Amino acid sequence: MSGLTAWTARRLLLGAAQTAAVVLLVFALTEALPGDAAVALAGDQPDPARIAVIRESMGLDRPALERLADWTSGLLHGDLGTSLASGRPVSTYIADGFGPTLLLATLTVLLLVPLSVGLGVLAARHEGRLADRLVSSVTLGLYAVPEFACGVLLITVFAIRLQWLPPTAVGYGTELIAHPAALVLPVLVLLSRPVCTLARLVRAGMIDALAAPYAAQARRYGISGARVRYAHALPNAVTPATQQLARTIDWLLSGVIVVEALFVIPGLGTVLINAVAERDIPVVQGLAVVFGVLTVVLNTGADLVARRFAPRGEVAA
Repeated sequence: MSGLTAWTARRLLLGAAQTAAVVLLVFALTEALPGDAAVALAGDQPDPARIAVIRESMGLDRPALERLADWTSGLLHGDLGTSLASGRPVSTYIADGFGPTLLLATLTVLLLVPLSVGLGVLAARHEGRLADRLVSSVTLGLYAVPEFACGVLLITVFAIRLQWLPPTAVGYGTELIAHPAALVLPVLVLLSRPVCTLARLVRAGMIDALAAPYAAQARRYGISGARVRYAHALPNAVTPATQQLARTIDWLLSGVIVVEALFVIPGLGTVLINAVAERDIPVVQGLAVVFGVLTVVLNTGADLVARRFAPRGEVAA
């Protein structure tokens, strides 16, 4: 077994262990939440007898380890549980909210990758000059603005004053793809901070790669500057940004709560807020597991991609 194959196998096993740890941690944390779902469902003036009946019907009177075993068994069979508030399967909540969140995430990533790489390469090619200082200053300043403040500013300018775009997605439901104007402001807010981080990482990686011995050797062999930059330096320059891109995608798919709440988008973040407000523990647990597994899968994939792009000497180590 080669070194790369062995490393890949170890990384996949670590991902499986992390997934198991996520499941256990989600159950433990939801068990530690204050309050009682049965009391919340019993109404404003709960009757002790009614609370006891609700607790029994929800299985809350059973030992925690027994409930953990049943829940874990259901997860292994693809069953995320049943909502306490509505009796619907948790998977239907996730399916309803996943579409809008996935649409926002996809549009953001499609714009984020070329924009970040382009800005990073531009700044690196003009290191220390006006273009570099301009890109660095704008990305640093933009990163300091919270998503909520950025969203309010964009709504004020483009929706209220200029009236070019709708301020929220109210009335569009989950069919946002049919109303692209409602997606412009949320996507801009989602882009605002990740593009700053990735562009700065690409810039730093590109400067290091262009100063590396292999780039100097390629120039001595007469290879053109464009080929040195894009065929040799760029693959190594984007490697540090790969893990950050995975974390950004995870952040997007996990439901950007602030953005979805601000623009009234019925995505996973909104589903999570509603579930927490209703003390709907199975929905909270199901969403937390999905988010956790997505994090593990995306970061494992990012590590594998980064390892693939790493210099040969590093891979063999």
